[in-house]
Amino acid sequence: MHQDIQFQQASIAHLDLLLTLMADFYANTMPFVPAIAQSALSGILQNPAYGFVWLIQRQASTVGYVVLTLGYSLEYGGRDAFIDELYLQPSDRNQGIGTQTLHFLETTCRQLNIKALHLEVDRHNPKARELYDRVGFEAGDRILMTQQFR
Repeated sequence: MHQDIQFQQASIAHLDLLLTLMADFYANTMPFVPAIAQSALSGILQNPAYGFVWLIQRQASTVGYVVLTLGYSLEYGGRDAFIDELYLQPSDRNQGIGTQTLHFLETTCRQLNIKALHLEVDRHNPKARELYDRVGFEAGDRILMTQQFR
């Protein structure tokens, strides 16, 4: 496991870098629409009530990013959060960086008095599911369903 991983809270100054990373992340999973991505990313970077974005760095080089969005849940007894996106460049995977990132998010959530942390994982991504299982996430009986408004 790499001990030299750092998490830098992103700002609007990191917008272009983050958009490049997002395009890489979306390349094989979902459509990437630059205007929508820029608008959504600008919104969270400029409003901490929505959540936070961190650059994942190793030796001063950005190897990925993670987005934590904030919500509120009666079921979970207060504030909850969602790991909206977690991306590591392919060359930086399987080295413990994802595990470190999840531990960082757990610590952050505890500091923010967040009662539950949620995430989505593709059914056909066994490596990611294994990682999330290993750090304590559990698959529930519910299915996350989504209605989009565009």
